Amino acid sequence: MNRYAFLALCASLLLPAAPAMAAPEAAAPTDGVIRRLDRASGTVTITHGELPNLNMGPMTMSFKAKTPAMLKSLKEGDKIRFRAAEVKGELTVTSIEAAK
Repeated sequence: MNRYAFLALCASLLLPAAPAMAAPEAAAPTDGVIRRLDRASGTVTITHGELPNLNMGPMTMSFKAKTPAMLKSLKEGDKIRFRAAEVKGELTVTSIEAAK
């Protein structure tokens, strides 16, 4: 066994194993108001509160809808509760419903 292999073996025995990465918590629903719907492109512009899972403060911005069908029953001005996440590099609404 060469010296580097021996040192690597010793280090692996002496250092504690790295803790397992926890799965990210599911995003909590956030309140918002629909400002613009573009069903053709599957996007929705929302004025929303804080999105902690995206490290984002309150603002108005556009999101891609996970599926265009999610937007069918909604209209501009609707108060909503929604969840958003980064999916394949795009900010995406993963669930959306009218606020009660």
